[in-house]
Amino acid sequence: MLNKNIETFIACDSEYSDAKIVLFGAPFDSTTSYRPGARFGSRVIRSESYGLETYSPYQNKDLTDVPTFDSGDIELCFGDSARALSDIEARAQLILKDQKIPFILGGEHLVTLGAVRAAARAHSDLRIIHFDAHADLRDDYLGCALSHACVIRRCYDILGDGKIYQFGIRSGDKSEFEWGNGRIFTQKFNFDGLRGVLRDIGIAPVYLTVDLDVFDPSVFPGTGTPEAGGVSFNMLLEAILAVCNEANIIACDVCELSPVYDQSGASAAVACKIVREMILGIGGNT
Repeated sequence: MLNKNIETFIACDSEYSDAKIVLFGAPFDSTTSYRPGARFGSRVIRSESYGLETYSPYQNKDLTDVPTFDSGDIELCFGDSARALSDIEARAQLILKDQKIPFILGGEHLVTLGAVRAAARAHSDLRIIHFDAHADLRDDYLGCALSHACVIRRCYDILGDGKIYQFGIRSGDKSEFEWGNGRIFTQKFNFDGLRGVLRDIGIAPVYLTVDLDVFDPSVFPGTGTPEAGGVSFNMLLEAILAVCNEANIIACDVCELSPVYDQSGASAAVACKIVREMILGIGGNT
């Protein structure tokens, strides 16, 4: 008997009712400020995931032991950021209402805002942990307030002072850093201070957002706005596992894979392994 072809991230084929984590793709890159292509990230992450094993030797866990449902990509309206964000928010809100963890596969980083809106509505004391090369704290980019260059500033508009923690930041306008001082915790270049932040956050609900350009381009060339001086795979993995094991993660995302800029496929392979380790870390800690 033949079955219809349904492509999911490897082993993420549990029934929705049984799942702890629900993946969905947000293939949107209409505000990308340099090189477009992140709209193809979620599709490639799924297809390339079959180059992975389901077992992680880093965590001694297997994806088959963490019930995860992949709900596919949302069909988003290109050219209308507000409408796209509304659709992402609605999907995240549905998942949160069912007491599950939404996990977005981007897409550009603006997609985070839709899910943060839903998460903040469900959790008034929400915190954000943000791994990125860019501060993303502009009030607008070329007159547009809904841009991937402004996403964390728009999240700040929701959460306010002292609830956003950035790591790996090595790029931004001078005014962004000046504005963020005293409002947002920013650790430049690396993950120093992460353990202390996790202790301070305690059991508060956390949204974890990972912009893959936090990697050095020598590790991860397949992104729209590469920035030299980034972190290694092992550095990011250590940071992610610390957050997944110690924080109360209620939603998360991985963004900004632009596979067209890495014909070798190395960036997609790295992205897939990051997604696998996040699922295992979060799912094994719920």
